[in-house]
Amino acid sequence: MDSVLLKQKLAQVGRVAVLAGGKSAERPVSLKSGAAVHQGLRNLGLIAELVDPADKSIDTLKGFDIAFIALHGRGGEDGVIQGVLEHLGIPYTGSGVMASAIGMDKVRTKQLWKGAGLPTPAFYVAGRDDTDLGFPLMIKPAHEGSSIGMAKADNADELAAALVAAKQFDADVLVEAWVNGPEYTVAILGDEALPAIRLKTPNAFYDYEAKYQSNSTEYLCPAGLDEADEQALRTLALNAFRVVGCRGWGRVDVMRDEQGRWQLLEVNTVPGMTDHSLVPMAARAAGRDFDTLVGEILLRAWEQGRGQG
Repeated sequence: MDSVLLKQKLAQVGRVAVLAGGKSAERPVSLKSGAAVHQGLRNLGLIAELVDPADKSIDTLKGFDIAFIALHGRGGEDGVIQGVLEHLGIPYTGSGVMASAIGMDKVRTKQLWKGAGLPTPAFYVAGRDDTDLGFPLMIKPAHEGSSIGMAKADNADELAAALVAAKQFDADVLVEAWVNGPEYTVAILGDEALPAIRLKTPNAFYDYEAKYQSNSTEYLCPAGLDEADEQALRTLALNAFRVVGCRGWGRVDVMRDEQGRWQLLEVNTVPGMTDHSLVPMAARAAGRDFDTLVGEILLRAWEQGRGQG
């Protein structure tokens, strides 16, 4: 959207609460996302205020006209804060209660995708429906993000240790068949899938260290795919997003196996939003700077909240 038109449309928006922080394991990342979003909205001339639900009561939100959710993890990305805002009648960015809750649950997301005929690696929930998937395996807490608690297991001893570690974060642990191949992510903005990003790391997988601490992680956008593969990946990501019931904006993580098949990993309904995060990177490749990106996300939520979208 043209920046002048965007600012004109945003002029009707009142006070904006940028929700960031919270009490989840992803609090540090959320605070960084919130600070970046807050600055971007202020750059657009909006009256925006940072609100940390860990420090403020719910009553604080009653003074705002709309909320930009930059809360990652439990309490912010799982339908909880969305339900609170629904109860208060305050429009908010991103997916609704149901899609947020499903998207935060890696197991149910994969079950939905599988039921819809979309490709995703074979899996089971540890201790519930254990299946022999062979080795190596990927172990993931079912309700965490930012690769927290994830590990690769090459044998039974490593699997046992990974399960113990993952259960420190979640009672439900996803055990997934290992996929050999490159990893990609596709940002979604409204009904548009933005240019894919290829993630390259010397680590065993794209873990917390590779995401937030390493200087050796590479992000390729354009992703190096030919036109047909790029379009196929974007179409798959958009379909996966819609099957979960997501709206507004988000990100879908995908891998390509050794047979060249796409394999859906998970959906992120409140992805990272710092200047170095993946959604802003994809937006830049599509011709949107950071301020324009946050402005479009907020405007879409404002118009939907008023029955216009």
